[in-house]
Amino acid sequence: MPCHNQQLNNVNSGQEHPMKQVRFANNNSSSSVPAVLTNSESSDAPSQAVNQDNLGSQLKLLPLNDQIRELQTIIRDKTTSRGDFVFCADRLIRLVVEEGLNQLPYSECTVTTPTGYKYEGVKFERGNCGVSIMRSGEAMEQGLRDCCRSIRIGKILIQSDEETQKAKVYYAKFPPDVYRRKVLLMYPILSTGNTVIEAVRVLIEHGVQPRHIILLSLFSTPHGANSIIQEFPDITILTTEVHPVAPTHFGQRYFGTD
Repeated sequence: MPCHNQQLNNVNSGQEHPMKQVRFANNNSSSSVPAVLTNSESSDAPSQAVNQDNLGSQLKLLPLNDQIRELQTIIRDKTTSRGDFVFCADRLIRLVVEEGLNQLPYSECTVTTPTGYKYEGVKFERGNCGVSIMRSGEAMEQGLRDCCRSIRIGKILIQSDEETQKAKVYYAKFPPDVYRRKVLLMYPILSTGNTVIEAVRVLIEHGVQPRHIILLSLFSTPHGANSIIQEFPDITILTTEVHPVAPTHFGQRYFGTD
């Protein structure tokens, strides 16, 4: 299915993907590749390539494919209707959540099939929880519940001071034994990284080790990812794209407050 307002490529042109775009960080190569910016975006941010090696192995990108790229494009398109925006955002969230679960520990097990055969498989280990950073992080809660029906989810409310831009915690509620759990921290857009850094500090105050925190994000700027990793080198960041222009309108569009 083509993107909104986009014509189908000519299948007889001899080029399968003539306008295929690339991300700043690449899991399969140590070389950096600049993303393609539109004219309106290029004036808002520097055209700088990002080498994932500089951000460390803690930054993990979903493997890029045309399906993910189209979802990213629809979410960034200012002409996208709210219904299509929410639909595509939920799809992208689900992909990130599924990959986030792959980062959690599993154990091997053996089950018996209905035909009496033994099957060697794996099972999800207990002791995990989700934490959403309000408000935009709440958009990712349903995607996590769709994958883990009984998972417990905590919340953190952090707002930035308009003058100092410093993040301040207004509310935090976690499972009482959060210090014993692996935490899936949910925040869709990493811009400066300040909000996430403050949220991680709160989790550490409650006994959570940074190496037990997996940050689930849809889009990240190089500055945001770098700030978080420099502050907490043991944290894991999972995202679909590292790009100097983040869709900061995400929360407003998703919840219909734009």
